[in-house]
Amino acid sequence: MKKVLFVTSEAHPLIKTGGLADVSGSLPRALAELGQNMRLLLPNYQAIETTDPVEHRCQLDLDGVTVDILQTRLPDSDVIVWLVNYPPYFGKPGNPYLDAQGKPWIDSAERFTLFCRAAVEIAMGRSELGWQADIVHCNDWQSGLVPAMLSIEEKAPATVFTIHNMAYQGLFPRSKFVSLNLPEQLWNPDGLEFYNMLSFIKGGIAYADRITTVSPTYALEIQTPEFGCGLEGLLSHRQDDLSGIINGIDQEYWNPETDEFIPQQYKSTTLKKKALNKASLQRKLALPEDEELPVIALISRLVQQKGIDLVIDCLPHLTSMPMQFIVLGSGDRSYERRLQNLARLYPEKISITIGYDEKLSHLIEAGADIFFMPSRFEPCGLNQMYSQRYGTIPIVRRTGGLADTVVDALPHSIADKSATGIVFNEPAADSLLEAAKRAILLFHDKKSWRTVQLTGMHKDFSWQNSARQYLAIYQNL
Repeated sequence: MKKVLFVTSEAHPLIKTGGLADVSGSLPRALAELGQNMRLLLPNYQAIETTDPVEHRCQLDLDGVTVDILQTRLPDSDVIVWLVNYPPYFGKPGNPYLDAQGKPWIDSAERFTLFCRAAVEIAMGRSELGWQADIVHCNDWQSGLVPAMLSIEEKAPATVFTIHNMAYQGLFPRSKFVSLNLPEQLWNPDGLEFYNMLSFIKGGIAYADRITTVSPTYALEIQTPEFGCGLEGLLSHRQDDLSGIINGIDQEYWNPETDEFIPQQYKSTTLKKKALNKASLQRKLALPEDEELPVIALISRLVQQKGIDLVIDCLPHLTSMPMQFIVLGSGDRSYERRLQNLARLYPEKISITIGYDEKLSHLIEAGADIFFMPSRFEPCGLNQMYSQRYGTIPIVRRTGGLADTVVDALPHSIADKSATGIVFNEPAADSLLEAAKRAILLFHDKKSWRTVQLTGMHKDFSWQNSARQYLAIYQNL
């Protein structure tokens, strides 16, 4: 049994802005079920929600700043959660990373440096928690300084650093390195320096004992200039220490057989009941109820990475076809406005919901026929796995985890029952449109459609598979 400190900036259901939270809420739980002694560490944001008691455990003096360590549990598990409580940094309302204007908090470097210092003290056993880590598992740039700072400690625990998205790096001016009072020996081209800037993510990549990312394809992609964001050389240099492990999904929370958010539960043997969710979704969003119209859905951040511009460019062509289109998400204001304008032009074909609604997202997965994920890059992606589990056919671009989790529906793959979706190659509106046309044609071939649905519903995307691969890494450290 290993004592593992899992360091993350968000974890579902305590606090969530994206896929990192889903991973951080599920992987520690799965590793605990495999017998590991897990502790989850994250900042005590004002927005954190927990139904379990929260108690004060100790104080830490971090470079002249005193913080409190609070303790609770990950809901519905035995995993202990430690919260770094410092209200001047983490007691702000709203998003953990962005202010009300959608810009990064002006003190982001200070906030996450303090968080990393807390992780180091706890990992080294220099707290009153009575616990010392064997392994510290860090996630994304917000915890990237932890492996760097542990590298200069004597008898430090082993470190694992997981990259969930290379596009977010935690880059700050050189002056921040000085004002943060970071150890001078870490400032060098092989360390935290990145073109005379301070790079948090480089701390994890350069100093961690092992590096992982969230799909085998993405592990290869980030070693290229197109996806490496300037760090492809370092990642290639460390390729022997780099591996890709597909994220799992919470198969209890995302389960059409038991989902409390949908009006009609169903499973592979009662797949016809899915149509009742489709009718409910159409009613809820004021779209005409029609079982024979394919409903295409998208749940996403409305940003270029997710290919939203491709969707907008092909929507006028899609509206000439018999279909309905649903969007749930928020992001770039210009994309939001363009989508809303299209919904006003085609009120019987397009429904746009700006924001995020967990209950609606479940109903969309259960009620839609087709799910769009035309990402320019996608380290892993989760919705394509949710969709398959709900018998909703994903359309994905062949990149990252999308390439690793969706098998294109071609005549031979439908025949051998390996097909689970529609896959296209180029990040272009024409390619997405052709994929959508293929999906609509497949939708009207009821026998083949059902075969692809059932294949997806029977796939195993459980966290146990992923957790066993992480456990193998832990044991080899």
